[in-house]
Amino acid sequence: MKIDTVEPSGTFVNRRMKALFVAQDDKPITLKEINFARLTPFQRGLLLMDGTVTRFIEAYTFAPVEVVLLQQRKQILPTEHPWLQLPAGEEVISRQVTLQTPLQEKSSPIIHTYADSLIVPKRLPKSILDGLESDKQGLGGLLRRSGLEARRELLWCGIETLTNLPPAVAHLEGETFISRAYLVLAHQEPLILINEKFPL
Repeated sequence: MKIDTVEPSGTFVNRRMKALFVAQDDKPITLKEINFARLTPFQRGLLLMDGTVTRFIEAYTFAPVEVVLLQQRKQILPTEHPWLQLPAGEEVISRQVTLQTPLQEKSSPIIHTYADSLIVPKRLPKSILDGLESDKQGLGGLLRRSGLEARRELLWCGIETLTNLPPAVAHLEGETFISRAYLVLAHQEPLILINEKFPL
């Protein structure tokens, strides 16, 4: 007699969550696999959400979250970039920020997210480009206010140890983070590749 085996519900849900990342098999070799069952509901929400991360963290922590620009510079792609669908020689904007909750004067802020983005300026409206340095809402807020109809596509996620960070967050080097990468697209074209890292 054949006995049907039922997959444990936790394993099934874990597989379904990983399946939401369309390029999980292409994740960088520096990322270790994530077991979603071992994450908190808050951490699972951060990895899977397709809305504005700042709003989500503020709603969960009930505390203000500010976007702090660490560095931003234009650069020329040395090689073809398949995820952004750009050839070598194209200009992109590299941008690093933190999402953090400020504390008392003598206390260090609580860092919720370190984000590293590659932006394709020729595909963005002027209102977004003008706000990149001055706006405190971050990319999500700029996109929302611009009225641009954009969607997010989750690429991969994993666990990593951070290295080669900007001086302002160098104290985070060696710490373990859960990470995700996703594309922001409009009109079937990738506009931004974002890597977000959340303290584990």
